[in-house]
Amino acid sequence: MTHLDLSDARIAVIGSGTMGIGIAQLAIMNGHLTVLYDLDREKTQQAVEGLHQTFAKLVEKGKITDEQAQQACSRLSIADGIEDLADVNLVIEAVVEKLQVKQSLFQQLAAICNEHTIFATNTSSISVTEIAAGIPQPERVVGLHFFNPAPVMKLVEIVQGLKTPAGLCHALKTLMLNWKKIPVLTKSTPGFIVNRIARPFYAEAFRALQEQVTTYEQLDYALKQCGGFAMGPCELTDLIGQDVNFSVTQSVYEAFFYEPRYRPSLVQKELVDAGAWGRKSKQGFYHYDEKNQYSTFQPEVITATAFQARLQVKGAWSQLPELLTRLALNGGTENEENIIQMDDIDLRLSQGESANLNYLSRKTVLMDWHHDFSKAQAVVLSHNQLCQADDLAKVEAFFAQYQIHVIWITDHPALLTLRTLVLLINEACEASLHGIASMEDIDNAMRYGVNYPKGPYQWMMQLGAQYVLQTLNNLYAIYGEEKYRASLYLKQYVAQQQSVTANDSKDLTAFA
Repeated sequence: MTHLDLSDARIAVIGSGTMGIGIAQLAIMNGHLTVLYDLDREKTQQAVEGLHQTFAKLVEKGKITDEQAQQACSRLSIADGIEDLADVNLVIEAVVEKLQVKQSLFQQLAAICNEHTIFATNTSSISVTEIAAGIPQPERVVGLHFFNPAPVMKLVEIVQGLKTPAGLCHALKTLMLNWKKIPVLTKSTPGFIVNRIARPFYAEAFRALQEQVTTYEQLDYALKQCGGFAMGPCELTDLIGQDVNFSVTQSVYEAFFYEPRYRPSLVQKELVDAGAWGRKSKQGFYHYDEKNQYSTFQPEVITATAFQARLQVKGAWSQLPELLTRLALNGGTENEENIIQMDDIDLRLSQGESANLNYLSRKTVLMDWHHDFSKAQAVVLSHNQLCQADDLAKVEAFFAQYQIHVIWITDHPALLTLRTLVLLINEACEASLHGIASMEDIDNAMRYGVNYPKGPYQWMMQLGAQYVLQTLNNLYAIYGEEKYRASLYLKQYVAQQQSVTANDSKDLTAFA
């Protein structure tokens, strides 16, 4: 399979649901003779009729020509029975997410198709190695995980089982590139890349809610405004379905032998138990009307008040280079702690400390990280118990001068955005430690699979690996939980970074 060419492959798509018909659409649009098979013939016919309507809309919008639509439709046929798939080169199954169903299907096909037919599973969570174990010639079984909706979403995870040859994966990568997709290569591991590395985005949000740090509306607003995410974790899980997201988390948790990093949340379980599954049930974290519209958090209009305080800036604030520019302040030296002193109040950029546990003798306000402080509309802050109401008002007045809204949360180590990012980075490092995927593929997977503004390693370069490591070490010291233990891969990267020249330390690929 080293030089396998799939450019003219005859393709069978099994399953005529949303994912299956979407994959069939991709195949026929890219010139492949394609046969669609489903046990439910009526459902299959309805899916094809729906596809014709989709093409009509694309023609109407000028996305494709009428001729292109007709040619694509002419390449699609419906199989009367599974025997009609005997002469295809590539089978892509998109059936129910159950191991026994997928294995049984491939076993039937193994008796019908020739031994060189490729069996690709669109599974999002089941081990490709386990699926292949019950199939003759298991080396032809591979994961080809599309994201919904398949014609729109760019990412495809190509999953290598234990016996899947690298040549087959690379042939599929070439095919996906021809289909204008962004393919990433991953080993068969629970959750693959996206569903594994994304877990902290939800887990840390739900933990903040369980610890009564903030409200779900403010949490979503903070992750969007300060983190640059398109949707907050509560909005996104409502969209996915709380039941679906919870099930994936459970699956990953169990598959990793109950690794604490993936432990499901009681906050989410309560929603699932109540049938509050999100948009599809019209209630999750949010309440939805008949048009699926819902109310989101909006900060109050800033009323600027007179700010009077003695200011002194220490440190270079290299993790937030735009901050001092936005606040029209001159920084100190790189070897000083990052502190803005307002009279007797210390404003610090969080490094994962607890305001109440780590700062006992001075009034201290901890600030969350912001992805672009030059355009910041809000900043998330916490404070220790020494701060009084007039101190908080003074801090608010300071930021109000620059039209920046302050969102106060309860003392929460690493606050919201920073905590989310360092845990995402740490999970990516664990995946790299285990050789699951390359740094580039991990970044692409998270950007194009779940629409993150950056990949974990891009964030690590922006924040600085040493800062990420320090934040994780502080979280681990406070909580004493394994889920906050810094990855060995991250520790090794920081150690190497400290031992090479300044120019080399900027090259992330030196450690790949």
